[in-house]
Amino acid sequence: MLVKGQKAPAFSVENESGKTISLDDYQGKRNVVLYFYPKDDTPGCTIEANDFTRLANEFSGFDTVVLGASKDSCESHQDFIKKFKLNIALLSDTSGKLCVDYDVWREKVRAGVTKMAILRSTFIINKAGELVEAYYGVNHESHAESILERVKQLHYRP
Repeated sequence: MLVKGQKAPAFSVENESGKTISLDDYQGKRNVVLYFYPKDDTPGCTIEANDFTRLANEFSGFDTVVLGASKDSCESHQDFIKKFKLNIALLSDTSGKLCVDYDVWREKVRAGVTKMAILRSTFIINKAGELVEAYYGVNHESHAESILERVKQLHYRP
């Protein structure tokens, strides 16, 4: 498990458009909210993505960019964004490396069947690339609002 205060794992992953996005792109410039979700266009993930989209301008006002991440393909992300008019970048971690590096790829037991899945989690990373917060196993309900409140408490301003 990652903990606040440590260096955030570096990454270079394609977004929905196939453009490579790296944590280094934001160092010294913007804070990052990196949230992991299980699957595009599923009920809980849609609620969470819509909430982060609704609050994206407020996050921006606190010099913070929101990045969603799942193992879905770029094409799946494009469809998800188009269907719900999302205005946040979605990272396509098809290799699973990002999920492993952030320790969100976990065993899950459902109906007596054990399988691997993304544990819904969110990380706040400051401009220096350090983890300010690491939240594992979060509930999608009102989660974006809670993260925005934490960002406001940190007084991130451009």
